[in-house]
Amino acid sequence: DKAPELDDCFIIYPFLQLYNQQLEYSELGSNEYIGVSIEDIYKLKFSSLQEHKDKLVLMQTVTFRNKRDFNSHRLLRAIDNNTLLSKLSKSEEGKPHHKMHSLADLEQAFEEFPHIVTNTQALLAECSIDFDFGPGKSSKNLQVYSESEEEDYQYIKMLCYDGLAYRYPDADEVVIKRLEKELDLIRQKGFIAYFLINWDIVEYARNKGYFYVGRGSGANSVVAYLLRITDVDPIELDLYFERFINLYRQNPPDFDIDFSWMDREDVTRYIFERFDNVALVGAYVTFQYRAVVRELGKVFGLPKHEIDILSSGKFNMRNLDQMNQLVLHYSTLIQGFPNYVSVHSSGIVIAEEDIHHYTATFMPPKGYPTTHFDMVVAEDAGLNKFDILSQRGLGKIKDALEIVQYNQPNAPDIDIHDMQRFKEDERIKDLLRNAKAIGCFYVESPAMRMLLRKLQVDNYLGLVAASSVIRPGVARSGMMRQFILRHRFPEERKKIHPVMQDIMPETYGVMVYQEDVIKVAHYYAGLTLGEADVLRRGMSGKFRSREEFSKAKDAFFEKAIAKGHPPKMVSEVWLQVESFAGYAFSKGHSASYAVESYQSLFLKAYYPIEYMVATINNFGGFYRTELYVHEARMHGATIEAPCVNHSGAETVLYNKTMFLGMGLISSLEHNAIKDILIERNANGHFNTLSEFIERVNISLEQISFLIRIGAFRFSNKTKKELLWQAHFLLGHAPPKIPTGVLFKPKAKKYTLPSLYSAPLEEAFNEIELLGFPLCDPFKLLDEEPTQEVLAQDIPKYINKEVCIVGYLITVKRTKTAKGQAMFFGTLLDSQGEWLDTVHFPPYSQRYPFRGRGIYEIKGKVLEEFGCYNVEVSVMRKLDIVPDPRYADMKTANRISMQGQKRKSLRQFG
Repeated sequence: DKAPELDDCFIIYPFLQLYNQQLEYSELGSNEYIGVSIEDIYKLKFSSLQEHKDKLVLMQTVTFRNKRDFNSHRLLRAIDNNTLLSKLSKSEEGKPHHKMHSLADLEQAFEEFPHIVTNTQALLAECSIDFDFGPGKSSKNLQVYSESEEEDYQYIKMLCYDGLAYRYPDADEVVIKRLEKELDLIRQKGFIAYFLINWDIVEYARNKGYFYVGRGSGANSVVAYLLRITDVDPIELDLYFERFINLYRQNPPDFDIDFSWMDREDVTRYIFERFDNVALVGAYVTFQYRAVVRELGKVFGLPKHEIDILSSGKFNMRNLDQMNQLVLHYSTLIQGFPNYVSVHSSGIVIAEEDIHHYTATFMPPKGYPTTHFDMVVAEDAGLNKFDILSQRGLGKIKDALEIVQYNQPNAPDIDIHDMQRFKEDERIKDLLRNAKAIGCFYVESPAMRMLLRKLQVDNYLGLVAASSVIRPGVARSGMMRQFILRHRFPEERKKIHPVMQDIMPETYGVMVYQEDVIKVAHYYAGLTLGEADVLRRGMSGKFRSREEFSKAKDAFFEKAIAKGHPPKMVSEVWLQVESFAGYAFSKGHSASYAVESYQSLFLKAYYPIEYMVATINNFGGFYRTELYVHEARMHGATIEAPCVNHSGAETVLYNKTMFLGMGLISSLEHNAIKDILIERNANGHFNTLSEFIERVNISLEQISFLIRIGAFRFSNKTKKELLWQAHFLLGHAPPKIPTGVLFKPKAKKYTLPSLYSAPLEEAFNEIELLGFPLCDPFKLLDEEPTQEVLAQDIPKYINKEVCIVGYLITVKRTKTAKGQAMFFGTLLDSQGEWLDTVHFPPYSQRYPFRGRGIYEIKGKVLEEFGCYNVEVSVMRKLDIVPDPRYADMKTANRISMQGQKRKSLRQFG
C-alpha cells in the first residue's frame, strides 16, 4: 500500500489507488507520483487529482503485443491451472488492454493532458540503468583467489613449476617458453583466479581419491596440464594455443570437469562451502510440439484419440474441424515458449559480489540456489560458469580397480594414469583395430565401432582424430569419407589443396577439430584471430543466430576472395566450417576423451570380467545390461542369477563366477535389499527360507520376487515349493516387527505334492524380473529359422544375397538427404558375434522393427573399407514359444518336446 523509503528511486502509484482513497494525496513524498493509464483518462477528468499536474505521469501496464498474444496468454494460464479454457477464472489472467502502444497513440490519447506526457519524459530523463552486458563487459566472476592479484600470480607460478617434476621431469626450453607465454597471457586477461578455482576443485577431488577428467578448450593449456586440471599434454599433441586463449578472447577458456556420478554431489557441496556467492545455473525448458499440442488439446477439451492424432503429426489438415485447427494454430505460437525453469546439467557460477546483484534465485530439489537466467545470459552478464559434470565411465574405472584388487589380490599394482604404457600396449592396439571395445566409454557405440574398423586405428593420435571425425558436423560435410580415404590410401592425399594441406597436415587437409576453424579462418581467409574466434564460437548452436556470427561469415567470404581464392573453393571451404555448427570437438576435448578410453581399454584387455562387472554396477553405457552380461560370458564368466547369500545390491564377482545384483530385480524395493544385506553381514549366510523369514523383515510380495528369480536355490527346493512355503509362513501375517527372542518357535511341518515346472519357466521369470533371459535367447524360438549365415562368414558373401538371424541389440534412426527415415541395426548372431544392418527407405517402412527379439533378415552384403553390413530387403521377427507359466499341461509338454527335437543347441556366448 505504501512504498518504503528508497534512495535514488521514483515511486509511482496507480491512479486508482488514490482515486479509490486507498492512499491519500497528502501522503505522497517528493519522489512519489501518480501513474495514469489510457483507461484511467475518463475518471481523471472528473477527479480532483487532475489539479495536481506536477504529480501525474503516464503508467501503462504492458503485457501483450496484440490480441493474439492475449489469447496465447489465456491458453498458457489454463495449462498452468490444469483447467479447461472455458473454466479459467478471470483472476487468473491479465487484461486485454495491457498492451504496448505506439508513441503516437499515447500522445493522441493524452492530448487533453499534455503535461502528463511532459512529466513522464522529464522523469525518464532523470533515470538511468546501466547494464554491463555485451562486448567489452567486465568479468563478474570471483576476481581474486587469495588476497591479491599479485599473490595469485605468484601462487599459480609456484604450482606450475612444482608440477614440472611430475609432468615434464626433463623439461626443455620449449616447455618453459610455452609455460611463461601462457602465464603472461593468463595474467593479462585476468583469468588467474579462474584457473586457481579449477585447480582448487580438482585438488580436493584428488585428496578424496575421486577420479576426474578435465576437458574442453582448457586442455590446450600447459598451465592446466601442470596444475593437473587436465591429463592431456598439449605439447605432445601440438594443441593449438590460440584455440585455448588469445588477446581477443573476452571469456576464460572452458574447463569441463567430469567426475564419477557417485562423487559429483560431494564436489558440488564442497564448492558451495568453499566459496562465497555461488549458484547453480538455471535453464529454460521450453514447450515442444508434442507436449504443447497435448496440453492445448486438454485445454480445449478434445477427446484423447483426437489429441493422439494431432500430437503424432499424422493427419490431413483438410479433415480437421475448427477446434483441431485452433489447437494447431496456437501450438505454433506457443511452441518454443518457456515452460518452466530448470537447472543446467553442470553449470555453477562463482561471483565476485552477491549473486542477487545479478539475478533472483530459486531453490530446486538439489538444495542449492539457482539463477533465474540461463548460461547464455549469464555469459552476457560476465558470469562464466564452471562445468562440474558426472559420467558413469569414471565410476566404471574406479570400481573395476577395486574389483581387481579383491578378486585378484596377487595381480600387479595398476597405475591407471600410465598413459605412456597404454599407448604402446599391443593388446590395446588389437582391441582398437578390431573394434572390440564393448563397455569402453564412447568407443563402444556402433558408429564408433564401424569407424575404428574402417580407419584401422591402433594408436593414440588416431583415436583422438576418430573421436572428432565421428561427430555429425564432419560426416554431414562429406569430409568423414574423405578423411578415411586419405588415411587408408596415401595416393588420395595428392588431391588435397596445398593451402589446406599446410594448415592441417595431421588430418590430411580435413577440418576435424574446432581449432581447424580458427586455422582456416585466419590463414586461409585472412580473418583476425578475434574474428576467427567468433566463428569458432558461432559453431555452438546458442550463438549461431547472433549478429556477430553473420558478420564474421561475411568477412570470411570477402577476405578469402580478396586473397585470390576462387569463389567456388571459398564456398566449399565454408561448407566445412558451417557443417561444424554445434557438433565439432576441440582437439583437447577429443584428447581428453581418448585418455579415458585408453584407461578403459587397458582394463578391458587385461581384466575383462572385472571390468564388465564394474560396467553393470554403473548401469552400463551405450547398451542395455544384458549385453554386458553377454560380454562377460564371452570372456569366460559363469553367470548366476541374484542370490541372497552371494549378491549385493550390485553384481559381485567370485573368481570367474558372477552373481548378478539384487538391484537388477524389477520391483524389488531398495529397503528390502538393504535389510537383507545388513542381516547377512551381521549374522552370516542364510540356510533355509524359513530361517531367512525369521531373520529378515520382508513382505510376501517382495520375497516372491526373490524366489522367482532363484535367490534361494541353495535350499535345494523348487521355486514352487518355496512359494508355497512363503505363503504358509507369511500369507496371512502382517509385516512383523523384528524383536529378539529367547527360544525360536518350532515351524509347522507340512508335505507338498510333486509340483511340475516347465523347462523354460526360468527364462520367462528372468525376462520379467531382469529384463532378459540368462539362457541362450535363441532357445526360446518357436520355429527353426532358415539356415543363416553367421557373422564370421559374412566377408565371403560380398555383393551377394544372404539370410542372417540376429538378436536385436540397438537401432539407430536417421534421415536421408531427402528427409526420409532410415535405420541402422545392431544384432548378435547365434554365436554371440556382431551383425550390422542398414535399412533404406522404402524397406524400412515395409519391414519395421517390432521391438526386442530375434529377427530373420535377408539382404545384400555390402563392404566399405573392410567394414561389412547387410542391406536389408526383407525382415521378419521370429516368434518365441508361448510363456509356459500360463500354458496348459498339453502346451507345456509340446514346448518341452520342441526343445528336445531341435537339431542343434546354439551356443550364445
